[in-house]
Amino acid sequence: MSCKKKANIAPRPETNTEYHHYFSLAEKNFENQIYDSAYYYYNKSKLACDATTDNEKIIYSLLKMAIIQQMQGDYSSSETSATEAIPFFQKATNFYYKCAVYNILGINYENLLDYDNAIYYYNQAFVQAKDELQKAVLKNNIAVVYMDKKEYRHAIQILLPLTLKKEVLNNSENYARVLDNLGFSYFKVGNLKSLDHLNQSLTIRKKIKDDFGMTTSYLNLSEFYQTNNSNLSYNYAQLAYGKATEINNVDDRLKSISLLIQSSIGNQSKKHSEDYLRINDSINKERQKAKNQFAKIKYDSKKEKEENLKLKAQKAENALQLEQQKNRNQLLYFAVGIIILISIFISNFLVAKNKREKIKTSYNTEIRIAKKLHDELANDVYHTMAFAETQDLSKNDNKEKLLTNLDTIYSRTRNISKENSTIETGPLFISNLKDMISGFINSEINILTNGIDSIHWAALENNKKITVYRVLQELLVNMKKHSQCSLVILTFKKNKNKLQIDYSDNGTGAAFDKLNSKNGLQNVENRILALNGTITFDTESNKGFKVSFMFPL
Repeated sequence: MSCKKKANIAPRPETNTEYHHYFSLAEKNFENQIYDSAYYYYNKSKLACDATTDNEKIIYSLLKMAIIQQMQGDYSSSETSATEAIPFFQKATNFYYKCAVYNILGINYENLLDYDNAIYYYNQAFVQAKDELQKAVLKNNIAVVYMDKKEYRHAIQILLPLTLKKEVLNNSENYARVLDNLGFSYFKVGNLKSLDHLNQSLTIRKKIKDDFGMTTSYLNLSEFYQTNNSNLSYNYAQLAYGKATEINNVDDRLKSISLLIQSSIGNQSKKHSEDYLRINDSINKERQKAKNQFAKIKYDSKKEKEENLKLKAQKAENALQLEQQKNRNQLLYFAVGIIILISIFISNFLVAKNKREKIKTSYNTEIRIAKKLHDELANDVYHTMAFAETQDLSKNDNKEKLLTNLDTIYSRTRNISKENSTIETGPLFISNLKDMISGFINSEINILTNGIDSIHWAALENNKKITVYRVLQELLVNMKKHSQCSLVILTFKKNKNKLQIDYSDNGTGAAFDKLNSKNGLQNVENRILALNGTITFDTESNKGFKVSFMFPL
């Protein structure tokens, strides 16, 4: 058996008008122990509050409602009422209210046998407690939970230091409570100090006329003597029953009858059993009746408030509908205007960007063609013209040499044209690609291709076909100008969901920085990276040149 005490309730909040009326009636009925009416008016006072400004008034009303429900044994509903107060803590400054709400939750959960939550909320209350006596009361409550869990040694660790605190020693009621709980815990672990503590607690409670405390002491002493003195156990159980009946403590009456049943035999035991069943049945009926009554009060008040709010809301809604429609129309016009402006801006931006890109591409192409004409044709044309002016063209050798030079100039001109012409990306792409590759084969250079026909070129996007064509063209042009190789191998293969192409030759090779700066392979790298691909250059002087690149299909 154990005895708990709720943390102190804070002073009453300030009142006003409608709230004042309901609040006064609630307090008056509570003091007169007319709990159903008190509950009704506390609920009305809560509903009369403004949820944005009257936080502490709402908390106080919910707290008193939870206390009434707890007193009637409706712990689940009491837990609901107390929990409803927690969201209002954010704007509340009265820590006494917070402490009281958490303590109520701890008691409720303990009675519902949810011991972990009980300890949690007692600790939350302890955090809010400001004076040492209040903290001691909460520590005692936590110890009682461990006693309920039958973890008596843990309870002793909490209770023993409390017996030394001056705030507890100076308060007879709390000191007696701690001694009683400590004595009962000692009894459960077989400590011989138990009886002394239980008797000392009972002496203090008799002195201060603590009827509730005396009932608990009698119950604990009855249980203490159960195994070694059944007569004394029976006498203490009778004393507990008499005191519980006197103060109308129905729960302790049931506990005392339970002990009387265990300490008696025959017809006497049967009589106590019948009393237990009768009282227990009566308690359950009364508590269920109170629970239903509280639920109906809460429901009716909530319904009434909702109906009033609904009427007010309907009036406000009718007044707002036209304004809202007007605002929606204005917002719609604004949104349409913004969309049109954005569309025009994006369209102009894309057109301008495309135009700039075309101009830039055209400019780069012109520069590239001009450079090729200068580097590859200008000298050949000049030397051919000089040869024709200075040599006797009537001779067959000179005539043959002139024709050869003109044929070379023609071939280079055709190659420049092909390099900068539009690339066919349709059905003729693969044949054109093969023709382009074959165009670099001569008596000194041989090019082998491997796997080119295994690729499903028709499924490849056009921009990727163009990239393949241009990259291979760049590599072969670079090979012809700088590599001095005799063999080139091109390998095409599908690597998972990517196309991989490997280029290798047996030329002189070169360092990558020289390749990048002197031979224009930067364009090759940029093209592959633009497709989210990767490219690797592998080259060493006199050991050939290798390039491997891949990109998603």
